Amino acid sequence: MVRCLSVAILSLVISRGADGRGKPEVVSVVGRAGESAVLGCDLLPPAGRPPLHVIEWLRFGFLLPIFIQFGLYSPRIDPDYLGRVRLQKGASLQIEGLRAEDQGWYECRVLFLDQHSPEDDSANGSWVHLTVNSPPQFLETPPQVLEVRELEAVTLRCVARGSPQPHVTWKLRGEDLGQGQGQVQVSPGAGQGVPDRVTEGSASHATQLLVLGPPVIVVPPKNSTVNASQDVSLACRAEAYPTNLTYSWFQDSINVFHISRLQPRVRILVDLRLQATQPDDAGRYTCVPSNGLLRPPSASAYLTVLYPAQVTAMPPETPLPVGMRGVIRCPVRANPPLLFVSWTKDGQALQLDKLPGWSQGPEGSLIIALGNEDALGEYACTPYNSLGTAGPSPAPPDARSGLQAPPAFLERPKEEYFQEVGRELLIPCSAQGDPPPAISWAKVRLLTLNSSLILRPLTKEAHGRWECTASNAVARVATSTHVYVLGTSPHVVTNVSVVPLPKGANVSWEPGFDGGYLQRFSVWAKRPDRTHHDWVSLAVPVGASYLLVPGLQPHTQYQFSVLAQNKLGSGPFSEIVLLPTTEMPPPLSPPRGLVAVRTPRGVLLHWDPPELVPETLDGYVLEGRQGSQGWEVLDRAVAGTEMQLLVPGLIKVGVEAGTGTFLPLGGPGPAPAPKPQLPTLP
Repeated sequence: MVRCLSVAILSLVISRGADGRGKPEVVSVVGRAGESAVLGCDLLPPAGRPPLHVIEWLRFGFLLPIFIQFGLYSPRIDPDYLGRVRLQKGASLQIEGLRAEDQGWYECRVLFLDQHSPEDDSANGSWVHLTVNSPPQFLETPPQVLEVRELEAVTLRCVARGSPQPHVTWKLRGEDLGQGQGQVQVSPGAGQGVPDRVTEGSASHATQLLVLGPPVIVVPPKNSTVNASQDVSLACRAEAYPTNLTYSWFQDSINVFHISRLQPRVRILVDLRLQATQPDDAGRYTCVPSNGLLRPPSASAYLTVLYPAQVTAMPPETPLPVGMRGVIRCPVRANPPLLFVSWTKDGQALQLDKLPGWSQGPEGSLIIALGNEDALGEYACTPYNSLGTAGPSPAPPDARSGLQAPPAFLERPKEEYFQEVGRELLIPCSAQGDPPPAISWAKVRLLTLNSSLILRPLTKEAHGRWECTASNAVARVATSTHVYVLGTSPHVVTNVSVVPLPKGANVSWEPGFDGGYLQRFSVWAKRPDRTHHDWVSLAVPVGASYLLVPGLQPHTQYQFSVLAQNKLGSGPFSEIVLLPTTEMPPPLSPPRGLVAVRTPRGVLLHWDPPELVPETLDGYVLEGRQGSQGWEVLDRAVAGTEMQLLVPGLIKVGVEAGTGTFLPLGGPGPAPAPKPQLPTLP
């Protein structure tokens, strides 16, 4: 709260008439409330006994004079000034106990009863302005305590008066909110506090703004790390109005009092105190303070419990497959992480480097390459981390009776089956082992007693790869077969790819199964901004799995899909592939200075790189022809770093520069550069 003191200053301002006679016309007097001020009036003669006269003091706005003095008679005084005014030094008026309402204009008149000159009457008068400086006084203030709901706007109004006019300053928690404003608007969610209104002088008023709402967490819990068996405390503090707060704590969304292992060891006043921590106590703990209003907030912290490495639940028996790889696991938990695991067999430490085929997995498991009589025995594991170990496994497994036969197929399905749709297809699969294995299929329709797969009736959806699995307690083996369903429409094509070309695109795909009949393909294309009816179909030559789509507009996106058909109908459309807007590389310039030299081993070609070498020059394509026959590709994979090539038996050759992926002869690809000037062999 800021307090300021104001000091009363008396000032006098005198204006003289234009005639220069020195008669006072206007006087300004400044006083302070509660003190006194003298309103000067020098209309009486300065020396000698004045003639018979009447002294009047008038105030602007008052009907009658506030003070009248005639001779030695008692003065007539206005009730508002009674007991506070008297004459001083002739006609001057002294006002005691100044009030703020005393401020205004006053006129002094002296009427001489023995003079009747109109000129003297007109000059008989003196104006005085009285200014009363007063400390601020509040005319309107907000209540001392104000309750509002959260997210509700509230206006605090403060009106003060004083002389000079006071400025209003608002403060919230000691920080200025605004100056010169008579009111302040508290925005929703601004919180609560004590705003101070401080004006000139020492007047001030305070309002406590209480926001009715859910708690605000001011001290959230912090992540903590503790050693096992130690106590830990998680702090949580909240502020709210009303202040009837209750604190609830949760571990991984479950109230701590509902967890049996925590209930006898947990204490909650405000903070959470957990006694004798255990490894299972690690996790996320959430503090939820509530006062019953709206949705309570929450804050979480993670508790980390450090403990030596320990074995959790060792199985009483570990079966090992005969003649196959076996694993004896050591279930471990550790924090800090596990460093290593030591093993014993029949009470003796295992030295894995002396046992060929034996090793240890990254999680500490013992891996035995071949299950046989030598692997039988009693095993125990002891895990270690940086804090040490909690000891060996309490109940070592007995692997002596665990040597068992893994599954072995007695009857396997063939690699492929072809069958007409609607017919029945039986695929045999059986296995043996100790214990007897269970048979399962990846796409089970019906299992017979001998675990054979029966597809009745055979449908198009049954087409594809099937897997028969035989598993028991020691191992799992699998075999597969492929079922081809004949007499159906084609299956959907896969791996649709679109490669942009200058003014076109190369669309390629992998055909699906044809259903047993010759299938044809068509490529469908449209722009994404066009309707569904604007798809354009382009036929694909028989046997081809790609199509060069010409006539595409540059800088435009296109959608493509591929449809397969045979004599029974159409298969499903492939997924829609989008050709993005791409910038095509500039056309390639041809290699320069091609020279051919005949040698005993063949023709040696030498050339210079193109004048405009692209950033990525993948390679060159070598073409040759004889006489007027057509050009034939001789070598499509000449490295881009080569500048000479030995080729036997050429008459005329041309070398083209190309970039991108080399395609099979006759397939679409990047547009080649023009052929260079061809040399003639001698």
